[in-house]
Amino acid sequence: MIKNALLSVSDKTGIVDFAKGLVELGVTIYSTGGTLKAITDAGIAAKAVETLTGFPEMMDGRVKTLHPKVHGGILAIRDNTEHQQAMADHGIEPIDLVVVNLYPFRETIAKPNVSLEEAIENIDIGGPTMVRSAAKNHAYVGIVVNPNHYDEILTMLKEHGELPKEYRFDLAKEAFAHTAAYDVAIANYMSGILNEALHRLNI
Repeated sequence: MIKNALLSVSDKTGIVDFAKGLVELGVTIYSTGGTLKAITDAGIAAKAVETLTGFPEMMDGRVKTLHPKVHGGILAIRDNTEHQQAMADHGIEPIDLVVVNLYPFRETIAKPNVSLEEAIENIDIGGPTMVRSAAKNHAYVGIVVNPNHYDEILTMLKEHGELPKEYRFDLAKEAFAHTAAYDVAIANYMSGILNEALHRLNI
């Protein structure tokens, strides 16, 4: 059953309607930064992730979801008694649905004359970590990286109250492909920077 969802997206296409649909189904939403603002500005109830972690977003947003109370809630095996006891001991809420897409790195480096510093700041760290955590634990957690799935997910939840196991597996495959392509783009960009430097030095 989907009780708690964490929403943190760069591409906010459809996120407000999706959040509204989740809340109407009784799901508690936790969110970050601009996503939280978009949801709450639309009059939809949502909680800041810092209400889970006890820490504010810091370092210009570089650190906000890298916390045991986030990843423990995502990675806990729900029918493992030791995991359940650890959650109880440390006040960790289960997170059943993770909706994340990543900082626009490829869009950033496509801009003319983009600086290395700007490119670096658009390398997402917390996002891929949450995506991979949720995809690893897809037996218990839904991971959504593509806004095109929002409507079908709401339909499944309305009809069944949960996401079928096979569907969660498909979402996990897509999620791992998403982070893999993201890392390839970063690696290719870094290689290009190095090659340009070597060329300038005639090496």
